[in-house]
Amino acid sequence: MGIVAAIITIGILVTVHELGHFMAARFTGMRVDEFAIGFGPALWKKQKGKTLYSLRCIPLGGYNKIAGMEPGEEIIPDGYNSKSVPARLLVIVAGALMNFLLPIFLFAGMSYVDGVEYLVNKSVLGTVREEGAAYQAGLRVGDKLVSINGRTVTTWDDVIAQIRDNGEKPVQIAAERNGAVQNYTMRPRMNAELGRAIIGIQPVFAHRSCGFFESIGMGMKKTYNVMFMMLNGLYRIIMGTAPADLSGPIGLAVVAGDVAAKGFMSVLKFICFLSINLGIINLLPLPALDGGHAVLLFLEALRGKPLPDKAMEYIQYAGISIIIFITLFSTYKDLLRF
Repeated sequence: MGIVAAIITIGILVTVHELGHFMAARFTGMRVDEFAIGFGPALWKKQKGKTLYSLRCIPLGGYNKIAGMEPGEEIIPDGYNSKSVPARLLVIVAGALMNFLLPIFLFAGMSYVDGVEYLVNKSVLGTVREEGAAYQAGLRVGDKLVSINGRTVTTWDDVIAQIRDNGEKPVQIAAERNGAVQNYTMRPRMNAELGRAIIGIQPVFAHRSCGFFESIGMGMKKTYNVMFMMLNGLYRIIMGTAPADLSGPIGLAVVAGDVAAKGFMSVLKFICFLSINLGIINLLPLPALDGGHAVLLFLEALRGKPLPDKAMEYIQYAGISIIIFITLFSTYKDLLRF
């Protein structure tokens, strides 16, 4: 199940990515010789205009064959190498942009079909984690917090503010249960990811339906939040404040299997997360990635001419070597983990 789910997920994400390149190439007047879904021998193909559309037997993504895109090719009037820097830059970044548009669409669809959960801003406990300080002290789901360290709380905003200001010092909470108020004392622990002390409680969430335009807004908001979280995590890895926990094909298959077992909506959310991740990774300024190509285009604009063909080839080889190394290293880590 994990392998099948991983193959389907990768196929969808890479196809959407390549579709972005294809649409941008056609928009800017570039000739696309082939647009393929999958790799290997063709199961079906059809020539339409100057483009061959094909469905191939290995369902691990797809590719575009854009005329004039390989280093050293002669200048072709309707090829990639004859177009302006802005036109080529649009083609390069369009794949990542599609990877950002896909989760907006999927998140919006899920919001429209399933509705949305929203926080009930009251000081009532909706979740009490068993490993948290609150549970160990005796607090339970449904308890209404009355005061924290003697200060009255009526909203969840009040609760968060009081616990945050208290830090890791022992905190005394008065809570009402079945009409009786009782005091509980506990020591919060610092959560490095949140950057504040926690006691293992969450508020009550309610559910409501979502209209069409609100669903689109929710899709954009959720995509932005996931993107911000991933960029923040990447920044912390680069700065050395968080471990670089890589997962390769094996790790992806294991996670995909676990997600698939939870149902269709979980699979859609998984696709959203991976799509955003793919978009961000592809925009990194590394050779062979879209971000690396974008950097070369900026250099070309500054120099007034492209880099020599040999230099472009060496850069491509370096990029491919880096990608192969990362793939092998992450697979090795997967083998140790699983």
